[in-house]
Amino acid sequence: MPYFIVNEKCNGCLACVQNCPADALSSEDTADKRTLLHNMTRCARCGTCWRVCPQEAIEFQHLLDNKWDEVVALNLVRCKVCGEALFTVNFGETLTGKLDQQPDSLCPRHREALSLLTRAHFFPGPGTQKEGKK
Repeated sequence: MPYFIVNEKCNGCLACVQNCPADALSSEDTADKRTLLHNMTRCARCGTCWRVCPQEAIEFQHLLDNKWDEVVALNLVRCKVCGEALFTVNFGETLTGKLDQQPDSLCPRHREALSLLTRAHFFPGPGTQKEGKK
């Protein structure tokens, strides 16, 4: 959703463009059309455009809503054991391409547990030797 909205009441008078202290508004006249342009990066969100518009065509409240906009939704890879979110599928593909191997689908806790089990299996401690070997 764009933050700067001009409704159907706009008559193209350019009061907003002429009074914008941040030069965030501009207009282009081409052929039979006038186009109002807004640059969000330059916008100071001061509300001058909204205050000076004689037609009440600028809907400034969207600039003040302080809402989070969803910009992208990506699928997650989760721990095979507990389901904790680890990374996105896209990030996993990036890692695979850079590391030439697939990233492990285990959270740090379960990766450590697997590592300890593996060590215990291959490197048994004292007193865990098989019978017949001394």
